Amino acid sequence: MIDMEGEWNQIQLRGPNTEGLASARVLSGNGRSSNRKCHAVTGSARKVRDNAADWHNLMLRWDKLSEDGFDVATNIVNIKRSQHEQLLVPEASSSSSSSATLQPSGAAELQAQCLKLLDIVEKMTAIVARMERLAASQQALRELEELRSGSAGGAAPLFHSWTTKQFEDASRLMLAAFSEELKLRRVISQELAHAATSDLSMVYLSCWLHQPCIPAQSRITLEALLLETGHRPL
Repeated sequence: MIDMEGEWNQIQLRGPNTEGLASARVLSGNGRSSNRKCHAVTGSARKVRDNAADWHNLMLRWDKLSEDGFDVATNIVNIKRSQHEQLLVPEASSSSSSSATLQPSGAAELQAQCLKLLDIVEKMTAIVARMERLAASQQALRELEELRSGSAGGAAPLFHSWTTKQFEDASRLMLAAFSEELKLRRVISQELAHAATSDLSMVYLSCWLHQPCIPAQSRITLEALLLETGHRPL
């Protein structure tokens, strides 16, 4: 059986796996909520701050689904390996009938696990759709601030140093990474049960685990976004 627990190097979840609302509160590293400037934030700045909380919570949900999906994908590989081993081991004539009854059960279990993986990918699709709306919201805020100020990129920084254009760029960067990763997840969910060799199965599992389309820069960008909006203490 495959045991990939030792390879886990995921970011630790910091809160419940729920989508952020306007009142979402992001925990700081010491476990206390940071409400810096929250009482004074209005207008575009308040919307940007809410969007930052939503980005944080959507990534938490993604990470939890990724973990669940890896467990399901491992089950699929193990079932396939078990079926392959049964085909290789010669059966005694007396047990041929019992072997024939086990295979439909294994096929049903494989089908059930494949459906679970597809369901997880659909939930990931919904998360990326939410990310797309957040990115569109940041673009609209940038355009609004440009109209108000009459200058490209918006007026003075809304919080510490970022302009609305920088908030939009950060959203686009994170969206691009998760959109590409979603494409990879779709391929894995469709091809994993049909992998011709165990080596190919392990490649699929490794890709699911390590998320190659989501670079470290995406996580760093999120942290910078939370710092800039006051969700993290400076």
